[in-house]
Amino acid sequence: MSFEDFSTKESVVVVYTGEGKGKTSAGIGLMARALGRGMKVAFIQFIKTWETGESLFIKTLLDSEAYQDKLHYFRGGKGFYNAGDLSAKDVSDDEHKKAAEDTFKEALKAVKSGEYDLVICDEINNSVHDGLLTVEQLEKLIKQKHKKTSLCLTGRNFPENLINNTDIATNMTKIRHHFDDKFLANKGIDY
Repeated sequence: MSFEDFSTKESVVVVYTGEGKGKTSAGIGLMARALGRGMKVAFIQFIKTWETGESLFIKTLLDSEAYQDKLHYFRGGKGFYNAGDLSAKDVSDDEHKKAAEDTFKEALKAVKSGEYDLVICDEINNSVHDGLLTVEQLEKLIKQKHKKTSLCLTGRNFPENLINNTDIATNMTKIRHHFDDKFLANKGIDY
């Protein structure tokens, strides 16, 4: 078989899911690849509100003239939901749900507009698994995307019944993580 037997798709749906680290990092890598090719990208972040290495990096890109017109960044989460001691305890369930709904609206607008070559919805899978959004909303995002817009969905617990609606799906498998030994996350490595 040779490459002449293959063709390319106008756009793809990419999923990074699983219990292991690296889902957001893979999404950031995809963003870097797309920006490097001169594509226009929307990076829409569910859940994360605290300062992360990726948020600092994206803000630096946005301050650069080279990417101001190529990158849209939206942070809409209210923190971890229903995650024991890591939960955003001062945020009500209704506030979490409203933040997820507002962020979903931003994502849906971006994927339908045709303005972006790539839309990355970071941690959206968690929002669906936690019940802040529905599986139907996630399916709507996939099915209503502009035909020229690629979509990347990150986070744990991507719904198995939607796998056939994707083009690339990667399950990040944890082999070992120092959190299990009661070590907190390291800046620049874990967040």
